[in-house]
Amino acid sequence: MKKETQEITRPNGKAAASGWTRRGFVTSTAIAGAAMGTGVGLFGGQAPAFAQSRSIHMLAWSHFIPNADKLMTDKIAKDFEAATKVKVKYETIGGNSLPARATSAVESGKGPDILQLQWNQAHLFAKGLVRHNALAAELKVDRHYSFMQEAAKVGDHFRGIPYYGIGNAIAYRKDIFKNLGITSLPDTWDEYLKVGKKLKDGDYPIGQTLGHTFGDAPTFAYPLLWSFGGAEVDRRGKVAINSKGTRAACEFLKEFWDTACDPGGLAWDDGSNNRAFYGETIGATLNGASIYFNARYNNQGPPGLADKIGHFLNPKGPAGRYHSILPFVNCITRLSKQKDAARDFIRFLMNQKNLESYITVQKGYGLGPSKAWEDHPFWKEDPAVEVFRAEAKYGRNFGYPGPFGRRASEVQTKYIIIDLFARVAKGDSINDSIKQTERELKNIYG
Repeated sequence: MKKETQEITRPNGKAAASGWTRRGFVTSTAIAGAAMGTGVGLFGGQAPAFAQSRSIHMLAWSHFIPNADKLMTDKIAKDFEAATKVKVKYETIGGNSLPARATSAVESGKGPDILQLQWNQAHLFAKGLVRHNALAAELKVDRHYSFMQEAAKVGDHFRGIPYYGIGNAIAYRKDIFKNLGITSLPDTWDEYLKVGKKLKDGDYPIGQTLGHTFGDAPTFAYPLLWSFGGAEVDRRGKVAINSKGTRAACEFLKEFWDTACDPGGLAWDDGSNNRAFYGETIGATLNGASIYFNARYNNQGPPGLADKIGHFLNPKGPAGRYHSILPFVNCITRLSKQKDAARDFIRFLMNQKNLESYITVQKGYGLGPSKAWEDHPFWKEDPAVEVFRAEAKYGRNFGYPGPFGRRASEVQTKYIIIDLFARVAKGDSINDSIKQTERELKNIYG
C-alpha cells in the first residue's frame, strides 16, 4: 500500500508576478506571536506556493450571518488571490446539504479542493481527505479546545484543521418574560419547565425542533440527555442508553414538550424557530446568536425586536450543564490537484488577522477555536450576547463520554438520539423508545 504523504512540498523559490520573492513576501506579511491559538504569519510561517493561472475550490455552508460570507468572498479570498495569484472559488450551500456533496466528491473523485465539514464529518469522510498532521503542528492546533481537535483528528491523524465553532444559547423575549411575571432566568431544567409553562399559557411557547436538522435539534437533545446522566455509550464505547439517566431525561422531555413547547417543532428545520421568533409566535428558543444579530443588523422581525432579546445558557440537570458546540473543520481532499495552494489558503484563513476578522464580524455568533478567545475585547461590545463567551467550557462532543469517532458521527447523522426524544414527544412508550434506540445503537457500535 502506498504510504500517504503528510509533509508539505514546495517548489523552489521564484519571484512572483508582483516582483516579490516567496521569502520576501512571507517576511513582509508575518505578524508577531501566535495569539488566538494560531500559527504565525499570513501563511503560518511558511512561504506560499506562488503560481500562475491556478485556482482552488472551497465548499462551505451558507452562513446564517451573511456578513461572514461577504467578508470571505469580498475581502479574505481576494486578498489571498492578490498575494498568490491563485484564484479562489468560495461556494456556499445549506448546511444540511454538505454531507451529500461531500459523499459525491469522495465517491466520484471530482469536487472541491477544500471541504468545510461540520461536527466530526471528517471522521466519516476520512478516506477522502489528506493527512493534515504537519499543518496542524505548524498552526498549533494543540492549543485549540479539545472538542474541536476531536472533530478533526481521526485516530492519530488530523484530517482537517479546526476553524471555529458555533454555540447555541436560549434566546428569549425580555418583554414577554416581564409581562408574564418571570423575574429571574432559569438555571435548571425544572426552572425552565416552570418558565415554559407560563410562556405557553401566555401563547408564547418555547420553540424547539426535534426534526432531522444539523444544528438546533442535536444541540438540544444531546445536552438534555447528558444533563440527566444519560449517554449513548460509556467511556469504553459500550452502548449504555438503557439507563435511569436516559429514562429521567425522557420523562422530563415528555412533560416539557406537552406543557411548554410548540408541537410543530417536531418537523422544524434550523430556520423554522428563527422565523417563529421573528413572527412573535414563540417566547424562547435554543439557537445561535443569529436571531439576535439579524434582528439588530438586518431588520429581521418587527421594529425594535433586537432590544427585547436576551440569552441564557442551557439549563443544568442533576448531572450538570452541557452544550454541544458545532465545530467547523477545513479539510483538503485527496482528489485536489492543488494541495499546496489549498494548504496555503487554510494558513491564510488561520492567520491571526484574518481569523480575528472572520470571528469578530459574527459578533458573538462564531466562537474562536481556543480559550484565548474567551478574553477577546469584542465580548464587551454587546451585553446581549456576552453569555456565549462562557459556553465553550461546557462543550462536549457527540458520543460523550465515549469517543467522538465515526460511530458517534453515524449516530448523529442518522438522528438516533433526536428520534428517541421525538418518539417520546409524540407519545410513544418511553421504555419501548429506549429499547428501540438501544437496538439502533448496537447495530452501529456492536
